[in-house]
Amino acid sequence: MWDVDTKYRQDLEQTFARLLDKLEVLNAARPLPNIVLQNIKEAFLVEWTYNSNSIEGNTLSLRETQLVLQEGITVKGKSLREHFEAKNHEFAILKLYQLVKDDYVLNAKDILDLHGLVLRSIEDEYAGRLRNGGVRISGANFVPPNARKVSEYLDDLIDYINTNPQGLNAIELATVFHHKFVWIHPFFDGNGRTVRLVMNLLLMRYGFPPAIILANDRAKYYAALNQANNGNYAKLMLLMCQATERSLNIYLSAIPGSDKDYQAISSIVEEPEIPYGQEYVSLLARQGKIDAHKEGRNWYTTKEAVLNYIQNKGK
Repeated sequence: MWDVDTKYRQDLEQTFARLLDKLEVLNAARPLPNIVLQNIKEAFLVEWTYNSNSIEGNTLSLRETQLVLQEGITVKGKSLREHFEAKNHEFAILKLYQLVKDDYVLNAKDILDLHGLVLRSIEDEYAGRLRNGGVRISGANFVPPNARKVSEYLDDLIDYINTNPQGLNAIELATVFHHKFVWIHPFFDGNGRTVRLVMNLLLMRYGFPPAIILANDRAKYYAALNQANNGNYAKLMLLMCQATERSLNIYLSAIPGSDKDYQAISSIVEEPEIPYGQEYVSLLARQGKIDAHKEGRNWYTTKEAVLNYIQNKGK
C-alpha cells in the first residue's frame, strides 16, 4: 500500500548523484579526527534540537537551547515544558547514536522508545504509546486514519522501509517514511519530533550525517507534506535533499585539508567570473541545481559550483 510515484526522480537525478558522490568522499575521509567529529556532533545536537522543537512551537532560541543543553541553565520566562522538550530531544538523539549501525533494521520498539524519550515528564501517560483515539491536524489537508488502523499501518510502513520493494535510495526512503509516518500520525503528540529523529536513523545507517530541517523552512516543510498527501513528492524530496546537502557540506568542510569554501551567494556573484546575479544563483540553489546549502535565511555556495553549472547546463 506504500508504493510511491517516482515522477520526481528525473528532476532530482543530478542532485541525488551529487549527494551520493559527497557521501563517497566523506566515507573515504573517515574516520575524522575525534576533536573534529566531537565538535560537529555537539553543534548538530544543539541545532537539531532547536530547529525540530521550534517547528513545533517551542520558543527557546538557538542560543537559549545551547544554554539549556550545555550549561544546564534555566531560561527566565520560558516554560518548564519547553525546557523538558530541549533536554528530552537531547536524550533521544543520544539514543539514536546508540542505535545507528550499518545493518540496522527499523522496528516499532525503537520508534516507541524514541517517542517515549521525546515526551518524558511532559505527557507520561502517552509517552511511547500509540494513540487510541482520533486526531486532527491543524492546517493539514487530510484526516489521519482511525486509531484501530494505526498499529497495522505502522507495521506495514516499517516492512516497506526494510524490504524497499521499489529500490529507493537512502534519501528517498527517509523521505517516504517521513511522509507516511506523519500521515499515520501514530501518537497523540510528539509525531513531528519523533519522525525527524527516525528519518535520520534511516539516513545515518547508510552513512549520511543527520539532516536538519530548518525552522525557517517551516511553512515550506508543511506545504511539501501537504503536496505529498496528494501524491506529489517533488517538494518534500527536494527539501530533504537540501537538508542532507547542508549536513554533508559541514562534514566535508571539516575534513583536514579541505579546500571547500562556501560563501554567501551575495559574495559569490561579486566574482568577475560569475555572469549571474544573486537572484538567479539563489534560484539555482533553491532548485537543487548547484551545490549549495542554507544557513538561517541565506544560501551558501562556491564559485566552483556556479562555474560547473555554467559549463554543464547545456549537456
